[in-house]
Amino acid sequence: MSAATATTTIKPAEAATTEQDKFFWTYTEEPHKTRRQAIVKAHPEVLKLCGTEPLTKYIVLGVVSLQILCAALLRNSPFCSTSFLLTAYIVGATANQNLFLAIHEISHNLAFKSPLANRAIAIFANLPIGIPYSAAFRPYHLTHHKSLGVDGLDTDLPTALEAFFLDSILGKAFFCTFQILFYALRPMFVYKLPFTNLHLANVVAQFAFDALIVRYLGGKALAYFILSSFLAGSLHPCAGHFIAEHYVFGRSKLTPPENTNVPVPETYSYYGALNFFTYNVGLHNEHHDFPAIPWSRLPALHEIAKSFYADLPQHKSWTGVIWQFIWDKEVGLWCRVKRKEGGRKVGGGIWQIEELGANEGKSIPGVK
Repeated sequence: MSAATATTTIKPAEAATTEQDKFFWTYTEEPHKTRRQAIVKAHPEVLKLCGTEPLTKYIVLGVVSLQILCAALLRNSPFCSTSFLLTAYIVGATANQNLFLAIHEISHNLAFKSPLANRAIAIFANLPIGIPYSAAFRPYHLTHHKSLGVDGLDTDLPTALEAFFLDSILGKAFFCTFQILFYALRPMFVYKLPFTNLHLANVVAQFAFDALIVRYLGGKALAYFILSSFLAGSLHPCAGHFIAEHYVFGRSKLTPPENTNVPVPETYSYYGALNFFTYNVGLHNEHHDFPAIPWSRLPALHEIAKSFYADLPQHKSWTGVIWQFIWDKEVGLWCRVKRKEGGRKVGGGIWQIEELGANEGKSIPGVK
């Protein structure tokens, strides 16, 4: 493994602020900025991969249209019928997971050159999800990149309260079943965003769309959208990426008592078939190293910089990730790397706003 990839060090004597705190506490910078610099130095041509992917907007249009068609076809089906539930799980959840990750992609300005056009298509992609969230997602997500693992800023991190109460097989099963609600509600308890005109546009567009759906297709059509969104973040194969990306697996192998300097991986990649439905989000080390490279060119980045990624941890199955997360006593909500805010400043590795996506401005409201 390249020296640039082993930047996270855990000191067991200092690893927890209290006896109840079992997170992996680190006092070094996150690894992605350092590895990015090393890759650019070794392969400067990777920067040519940055920029927009025109295909994204057409995929979004197709998936939104598919969801509206399914909602129309199911408008007279009983909610608890086999056809309704299976369509929501197989088609709807996969489609809405695709839209979640389209919004993720668009949050980095990778669909259009114009930032305003990216904000507009994100609101459009939000429509079949049923609940407005694209405007709020962007600053929280860019902060996740800029302040990976920073306690009180990275809203992808579970809180100590969640980890304490869900530290059991039943608790982890509950978390996996309802994880979409944790990801939706947790950010508001970590830090609050300023309410901007973009948030207002997102809310107005979403509720207007919902009202039109109910008026012309009925309540069951809207229920299909909401159920699809819930299932997309529940016990669904594609939902495995939420856990697979940053949870530490194999805890006992990482913290042997005799070792006081243990590199702990903060990000895991997945190179399997489900990337086809999810904008290559499985290439997560690659994405965090170069947020301005679109989904379609992440495999090219991996090939160019293969020596940097070959030894990094990876998952073979997102379904297997969910199964292991629930049943493995060594894996749970405590298995995340955390750092205090100062940790991101070690070595001068602070992310600049313009590195977090294509055509970024000087500042983004809510990004910390």
